[in-house]
Amino acid sequence: MFLCRVALLAAAYFVLSITLTIKTPYLEITFKSLPVVVGALMFGPVGGGLVALFGELLAQMIGPYGLMPTTVLWLLPPLTRGLLLGAVANAFAKRGDHLEKRPLRCYGVCLGASIVTSCVTTVCLWLDSLIYHYYNFALIFGSALVRFGKEIVVTAVVTSLAIPMVALLRRTGVARQTV
Repeated sequence: MFLCRVALLAAAYFVLSITLTIKTPYLEITFKSLPVVVGALMFGPVGGGLVALFGELLAQMIGPYGLMPTTVLWLLPPLTRGLLLGAVANAFAKRGDHLEKRPLRCYGVCLGASIVTSCVTTVCLWLDSLIYHYYNFALIFGSALVRFGKEIVVTAVVTSLAIPMVALLRRTGVARQTV
């Protein structure tokens, strides 16, 4: 059952990556992190990491990029979010205190994971630009503030959606009660 749930969340990640997404050369506004957050809160770092890994791999392979030398590089930001958020959710769940039951703490943890993910994204963008010789250091790191601001807003929306979703999934028995 665990793999089926992870596969459904990874499929939702892919669908969100191609539907509710606004892409510019410097910025991507998307809600594809919602299944990663839900997977991490419900299933810990393994679930969050697998949802992110398979969801982003699908988005890379079927999307406009295909298999490229930097495909593995672009798996790192969502994977970071899933593993980090899942690890923290797992630590709280072991104490019997699920993150979705404490909204302020959940927002804080999701925001922290989002900031780390934005840092990893910035480094990946820089490495990608070194490999393919585009953009420059100033543009990549200068636009980082815009990316961080965007991530704060997207994280607030995603967390606002994830908290009631996970609570409902736990109540209906779809998610395990303990991580």
